[in-house]
Amino acid sequence: MKKNVIKKGVLPAFTVSALSLAIGAVAQEAGSDGFALNKPIEEVVVVGRLKSSAENVVMERLEQEVAIDFLSSDAIGRVGDSTVAAALRRVPGVTLVDDKYVFVRGLGERYSSTLLNGAVVPSPDLSRSVIPLDIFPTSIVDSLAVQKVHSADMPAAFGGGSVDIRTKGIPTDLVFNIEIGSGMNTESDGNFLSYSGGGDDALGKDDGTRALSSALTQALRTYGGSFDRNDILAEMRKTNPNATITDAETVNRQLATELYRKIDVYEVSGDPDFSAEANLGNRFYLGDSEETEFGFLAGIAYDSQWRKKKSVSRSVTESEEADVKNETTQNVSLTANLGFGLRLNEDHYIETTSLFLRNTDDRVSITDEYDLDKPFSVGSNSDRVFKLRYEQRELEIHQIRGEHKLGEASRALFGGDSLAMLDGLGFDWFYSDSESTTEIPNEVSVQTNHQFGSPSVTSVVRDSSSADYRFTELEDQVESYGWEVKMPFSTRDFAFEVSGGAEYWQKVRTYQQTQFGLGSVSASNEALTGSLATVYSDQNILNQSLGYQLAVAGSNSESYLAANRVDAYYGKFDVTWQETWRVVAGLRYEDYQQVGLTWDPLDFTGIPVVTSESGGQEAIAKELQDAVFTNDDTYTSLAATYMRPGFYAEDFQLRFGYSETTVRPDLREISKASYIDPITGALVFGNPDVTPAQFKNYDVRAEWFFSNGDNLTASLFYKDITDPIEQFQAAAGDTNTAVEIINAESATITGVEFEFMKDLADVSNKLMPFFLQGNLTLLDTELVAGSKADAPTNPTRDLVGASKYSANLILGYDAPNEQHSATLSYNVFGERLYFAGRNGEPDAYEQPFNSLDATYSYYPTEAIIVKLKLKNILDESLKIERDNVVTFSEDVGQSLSASVQYQF
Repeated sequence: MKKNVIKKGVLPAFTVSALSLAIGAVAQEAGSDGFALNKPIEEVVVVGRLKSSAENVVMERLEQEVAIDFLSSDAIGRVGDSTVAAALRRVPGVTLVDDKYVFVRGLGERYSSTLLNGAVVPSPDLSRSVIPLDIFPTSIVDSLAVQKVHSADMPAAFGGGSVDIRTKGIPTDLVFNIEIGSGMNTESDGNFLSYSGGGDDALGKDDGTRALSSALTQALRTYGGSFDRNDILAEMRKTNPNATITDAETVNRQLATELYRKIDVYEVSGDPDFSAEANLGNRFYLGDSEETEFGFLAGIAYDSQWRKKKSVSRSVTESEEADVKNETTQNVSLTANLGFGLRLNEDHYIETTSLFLRNTDDRVSITDEYDLDKPFSVGSNSDRVFKLRYEQRELEIHQIRGEHKLGEASRALFGGDSLAMLDGLGFDWFYSDSESTTEIPNEVSVQTNHQFGSPSVTSVVRDSSSADYRFTELEDQVESYGWEVKMPFSTRDFAFEVSGGAEYWQKVRTYQQTQFGLGSVSASNEALTGSLATVYSDQNILNQSLGYQLAVAGSNSESYLAANRVDAYYGKFDVTWQETWRVVAGLRYEDYQQVGLTWDPLDFTGIPVVTSESGGQEAIAKELQDAVFTNDDTYTSLAATYMRPGFYAEDFQLRFGYSETTVRPDLREISKASYIDPITGALVFGNPDVTPAQFKNYDVRAEWFFSNGDNLTASLFYKDITDPIEQFQAAAGDTNTAVEIINAESATITGVEFEFMKDLADVSNKLMPFFLQGNLTLLDTELVAGSKADAPTNPTRDLVGASKYSANLILGYDAPNEQHSATLSYNVFGERLYFAGRNGEPDAYEQPFNSLDATYSYYPTEAIIVKLKLKNILDESLKIERDNVVTFSEDVGQSLSASVQYQF
């Protein structure tokens, strides 16, 4: 049975046809294809020491063919990181940007891929195809694997590295736990900004209060996507020849009342942080035999918090003036997971994972903007902007995977000793179907003039679009599956394994934005003064003399359709000689296809493809042809490991790696659509002419593992990049910042990494309960802009987001009676390029942030855990500088949280 990845009713009919012709959007049959399972069905629960949990991953590190760093669930819980993004800061060479995107080895988020249990999953991010890792709570994580050296069984889209989030599997016995917690932030005390929302806000879901009304949706179709009074009049005269322009204006005003206008911003006390989590799982024997087992694990987690922050932004040329923004965010996260496992015998098992994530930010902000006419230093009046933004992100994933091998149990079941020559033959598979959505049912921005005083006076700007309404929907669907066959064999001196497999994934993305402007150019000062709900009340809007009007705003280039798919095949040859040398050689072939189209959802006259040229059907056909990009290539990987036990440690390994990889542009970047980047606030222009970047990666890594769990790792790496994909500043108006996506000429990255763990008992017996763990990365990057860049200030510069250094240091304490444990963790990154200037404007650099956190756990009984966390003890702030001028600053505050967990 075949399944259409594109849901009916989501896209116009032409889209399904165009994408099908362009890249074959109908998925292949999901038969018995699948994936190499990375971990067994059992979950080993370790209670207590971080050092013990670190020792448990040493064996897995030793067995890997390439260098991989791991974070176990125990290590994550011990440090107290609540999201995957925060936890990954602890990995050598990994830095975090905007609390959600990871930069691996100096390369931006586009160069770092994310997998879930080895499968490609979609992103709910509006502006990027990469997954914002702050949506994944660490409560669902069994371990995190960060692979920095490419191997043939990994996707070829591999730049800095790949993060594999491996979810918790089926427990070995009955598991039941429940945890409740609360917390606070020093910057988030007192009153919070809020407005009248919906009835389901506590669940992170809009109940339809903010959504685009059915009356407006129908009116868009009726009047051809325009609310201009002349277009309304033309439609009215089809049934009423006597209709007048006054009648059309009346209809326009009535439509304006369909917008949600309970948008008064006021202060509330807010609610304290609240979090709750519960998990239940068990394993059962089926029948009389203890070989066949069935298990399950189910969990649900909820988190809610209010956060308040103040930021100051200023121009480097007018540093005396500034914009002051006060913002409140109410965040609600809801997670549910359900998994089943079936083990037939020691050779065969199947496991499923279903995961639902909802993460919602309800933001309210007031920004006072100052300029030379309204100087910040005086502060008597300002251009005040009220903004409401409700963003609801959801991710739903369903996976099934299996691992099978031919061993003694299988021979007894299927063929006895006749299959002995195939002992060890393995077959792994997976299938994953996932969907992510992002909805902004109502984003409102209102321009006003504010007069400070007692009392203060706020007046809405006299403008036809003083209130800007935006409605945004994104849908990302990914289907992926794959399989791997491997066969080991050996001689006296050699151990061999030959393996090969195939992977397939397809992603289809739909982005739609609808925008309206509401206001008046003739209303009196009295009508425009007061609360927002009063200014935009039914009484005012329907009053003909005040001249309110509703218009469809924006351009026709915000919405887009995009899709890509990959057919991949790979083979590996793994040979070990006398347990001294191990060499793994691999080849990977990928056939890559993508398409990106800008479309106008308000074009009801024909095929709504936005073309760069006029010409009807011929222009559309050319646009479709130009929108398709195909590429197929073969990628080589080679890894060699020298093993010498007893070389200054019980276990020593020296690893060498070489690989060829690529990084492709995001789906949004290949369309001609323009969009506002939510991080930088810049207007970003897509570029269909962007081509994939090509990488050559070189790695050397030495690893020492000691019998008491201590370890030391040193790595040296170099990357040579051709046609790197970068954002460059483009020409824009005086008050706007614009960037474009282009291929730079080249880039290089050179770096070293050090990582260690040390039991301090070796230093002194008094320090026996303590241990020290840490890592340091030193980095040098260089990007050559090339001729495609538009007048960059520095034609040769660092890569965006690259830091000269980053470091982590963790001091841990485990009481001898195992009733207390504590961790003090420090993280810092060096100055890193945030935004590159143009035409002599200086580059912007994010300043170092020294993060010091502490976690304390108390175990009064075997069933109860009490945990306290303190974040940002040093009370650091975020700062961005241009030419030694602080152009942006934001206070983060210190956070304190406490939780109690009961486990059975």
